Amino acid sequence: APPREDKMAAATGCAAGAVPAGYAALAVKFAERQRSHHCLLVKEHQVREGADTAHPPRRTLFVLNVPPYCGPDSLCRLFSRCGHVQSVDICDKPGPGEKKDKLASKFFDHKTLKGFQVAYVVFRKPAAVQAAKALSQEGPLLISTESHPVKTGISKWIASYEASIVDPKELKAEVDAYMQDYDKKVAEEEAKAAMEEGVPDEEGWVKVTRKGRKPGLPRTEAANLRVLEKEKQKRARKELLNFYAWQHRETKREHIAQLRKKFEEDKQRIALMRAQRKFRPY
Repeated sequence: APPREDKMAAATGCAAGAVPAGYAALAVKFAERQRSHHCLLVKEHQVREGADTAHPPRRTLFVLNVPPYCGPDSLCRLFSRCGHVQSVDICDKPGPGEKKDKLASKFFDHKTLKGFQVAYVVFRKPAAVQAAKALSQEGPLLISTESHPVKTGISKWIASYEASIVDPKELKAEVDAYMQDYDKKVAEEEAKAAMEEGVPDEEGWVKVTRKGRKPGLPRTEAANLRVLEKEKQKRARKELLNFYAWQHRETKREHIAQLRKKFEEDKQRIALMRAQRKFRPY
């Protein structure tokens, strides 16, 4: 887990005496016309060997207090003067990274980060990390320049809206590529299962699979409820009623008593109906 000063550094800024130990404060400005500057807190990313595969030690610069308008392209341009930048990874909070075999989906894996963020800048050579930390001795670096402007305001909103419009052809191509990879993976798993069927493992166990003409389909919630209801009814039918002889006699006696009671009630009801229908002229 990152140390406590890593979590608090983004909120403290780079005022006098507020820079945590081990960090260097890099002054940056959004544009030349701005008077005040912003501070990026940087240090060499240090982890255990093999713990962070995406951000190798000695070649990764850990950057805190990254403003929302500073994207991967801006960070790559700022630190490219120190050496060749291999990759820039911006996250909402520090954490271990894993190597990605494929690029994230343009349509389904899009995640908008809000607020101040952290970044991992991976260089090709370790000397570039020390050169990036030495930038704290120079003047403020510009994020938005005439040659590389950063969009803000209505122009940024228009660009975001245009990027959100889905191209049907690109979407279909991505879905088709994903389904091809999925079908290929399923075919490989089935072929591997067919080769291992009936073959004992190192301990002599044989894996038994369930196959048939009608393979089992995954149950939905409604199907599970129907199965539970059928099992409940089946258990109710199996319950043994009047198992003992005395229980059987008591049941018959109660049934006869209920019939006699109902017979007396019916007699009283009939007598009352006859009395109400009697002709009384005076």
